[in-house]
Amino acid sequence: MEILIYIFSAVFVMLAAALVFTWWRERHIGALLLAMTYLIAAGLSVFLDEWYPLAIGFLSAWSLRLMGLDPGGPAAAAKKREQ
Repeated sequence: MEILIYIFSAVFVMLAAALVFTWWRERHIGALLLAMTYLIAAGLSVFLDEWYPLAIGFLSAWSLRLMGLDPGGPAAAAKKREQ
């Protein structure tokens, strides 16, 4: 079970790195919030050696996406059309 925790934590860290890169290019606050969510979830999961921080982080990221903070979502597409 520990191996799966480390694998999923590594995936979350890679997602966070990609989102930080997206934030760096576009300065979209949602990308930064999503990156922090994924990174904190991965760090807590490794530190506590439990799986539930990953599940909470995933659900938190989805709730942020549902609120419109997804950098590639419909709100971002509408903003690009306005420019």
